[in-house]
Amino acid sequence: MQNSMSSERLTREALIERFGTYGTPKPQWRIGGEFERAVVRPDGRPVGYDEPDGIRWILTELAQRGDWDTVYEDTKPIALTRHDASITLEPGGQVELSGAPHHRLDALGEEMRTNRRHLKEITQGKDLVWIACGLTPISPIDAIPWVPKGRYALMRQYLKKRGDLAHTMMKGTCSVQANYDYADEGDCARKVRLCAGLSPLTTAIFANSPLLENQPTGFKSYRGHIWTRTDPDRTGFPPGLRADFGFERWVDYLLATPMLFRKTDLGWQDANGATFGHWLSHGIDGTSPTWADWELHQTSVFPEVRIKRTIEVRGADCVDHAMALAFCALFTGLLYCSAALDEALELVRELELHGTRDGRFDIACRDGLAGTVGGRTLGDWASDLGDIADRGIALCLPEDRPMIDPLLARIEAGRSPADELLDIWSTDPSPEAVIAALTY
Repeated sequence: MQNSMSSERLTREALIERFGTYGTPKPQWRIGGEFERAVVRPDGRPVGYDEPDGIRWILTELAQRGDWDTVYEDTKPIALTRHDASITLEPGGQVELSGAPHHRLDALGEEMRTNRRHLKEITQGKDLVWIACGLTPISPIDAIPWVPKGRYALMRQYLKKRGDLAHTMMKGTCSVQANYDYADEGDCARKVRLCAGLSPLTTAIFANSPLLENQPTGFKSYRGHIWTRTDPDRTGFPPGLRADFGFERWVDYLLATPMLFRKTDLGWQDANGATFGHWLSHGIDGTSPTWADWELHQTSVFPEVRIKRTIEVRGADCVDHAMALAFCALFTGLLYCSAALDEALELVRELELHGTRDGRFDIACRDGLAGTVGGRTLGDWASDLGDIADRGIALCLPEDRPMIDPLLARIEAGRSPADELLDIWSTDPSPEAVIAALTY
C-alpha cells in the first residue's frame, strides 16, 4: 500500500534538498542521449501494437537481440530495461532509446549505432520502414493506433482539453534529446539559462517536420509549433525561471503543475486536476505521496529544458543518425567547457534583445535557419553558436570533436533538414518517395 496519512510524509524542503544532492564533480560529467524513432509502412501508413509484425513484435525481438529485461503492463510488453538504459514506447508506437550515461560521445554513438542496427535487422524483409522525422509525414493522426499503456489513456483524456494539437504531439512526433550533469545549483542555473535561451536556434537548426498528411504545414518544425498547442501548464519554459533559476523555484513550479495521473495499487488513477502540491499538503484518498510518486510526476512535465538528476535538453526534431549525434556534441561543447558556456550565454543575451521569446520561437518553427531575428538570419546566429560549440568540444573532448561536423556543415549551408525534405516532396510528392527520403 502507499503511505497512509499517518506515515512519514515528504516535505517541500526535502524535495528542494534532494536536488542539491544531484551535483556531480566536473571530471565525472557524463552525456546521455534519448532518440525517438517511428516505424511506418513504405507508403507511410501507421503500424499498430497488436498487428502482425507490429509494435509488440518489434519490442519482443529487440529484447532477444539486446539481452533486455521486459517490462509488462498486465500481459502486454511496454518497455525494455538494461542497466542504466531503457527502450520505451510513445503513445503512437514511436520507439525511444534512452541510453546509458557515457563519458565519451564516441561511446554514446556506439550505443546508438547498435540500437539502429538492431532496429534495421528486425525489420529487414518486412513491410516496415524506420524514419527519422519530427512528425509522421503521411498518416492522419486519427489513423494512428494508441499504444495500450494505462498512463496514456489518462493523458489523452486530460491533454485534449488543454490543447487542440495534444494528440498530434502524443501520437505523431519524434525528437532527439540529450542529458547533462551539473556541479551545483549555480552551475545548473547557468546551463538551464543557456539551454532555454537557445531554444529558437535549436529548433531552427534541427527543424525536420514540414509535412502532415503529405502536405506542407507552413512550418519547417511543425513539431515545435505543436508543443505550443499542447498544454501551457507543462510546456515551453516558465518565464520567471529563465533568468532566475533555482532549485526552490523549480520545485515550486513542479508542485503547482497539475498531475496527469497517479499510480496506485489499483493501477493508474485519474488525478482529477490536483497538483502535486495539493497531494503533498492535504493528501488524496487517505494517501500522501512517496519519492516514487515525485519521480513519476517529474516525467509528466515537458518543458524545453527539464531538470531532474540531470539537465535534459529537449528542443530538437528527430533527425538522421549523424545529426542526432551532432545535437549531443553541440551541447557537450557548450555546457562542458566553461569558456564556451560564457560565450554562448552572451550570444543568448544578444539574441534576446530582439522581439519576444514566443516571437523568436515562432520564427524558428516557421522558417528554420532562413528565419530572421534582429536583422540577421537564424543561420547567421547559428553560425556564431556553432563556432563557440566547436571550440568548446575541442577543449573538453577533443577526440570527439568530429561529431559536430555534420551540424557545422548544415549551418554553413543555411538549410534546415526540412528544406531538403520539401525539395524532395516538390519533385515527387508520392508517399513512397517521402518515406524513402526519411529512411533511418
